[in-house]
Amino acid sequence: VWQAFCVLLNVRSVGVMGDNRTYDNTICIRAVEAIDGKILYGLATFAHLPHSFLESVSNRIINEVEGINRVVYDITSKPPGRLKWE
Repeated sequence: VWQAFCVLLNVRSVGVMGDNRTYDNTICIRAVEAIDGKILYGLATFAHLPHSFLESVSNRIINEVEGINRVVYDITSKPPGRLKWE
């Protein structure tokens, strides 16, 4: 993984925490692979992270970050996507 970060999206989602319904924020995880830390020819691919790792990260974010009830993973490569969210 060359670069990884989270983006707080301007999207709220209905969820359930314990016995209560929630209407909280969504976080997107973005991880990008590159060769030797360089983006060759303007191309980059999303990192193929193990599902068990993504599940663990998602559970930690939801349980430890107040106001988050959904975590998504961005699998957009460049192009058409950009490395950073704008």
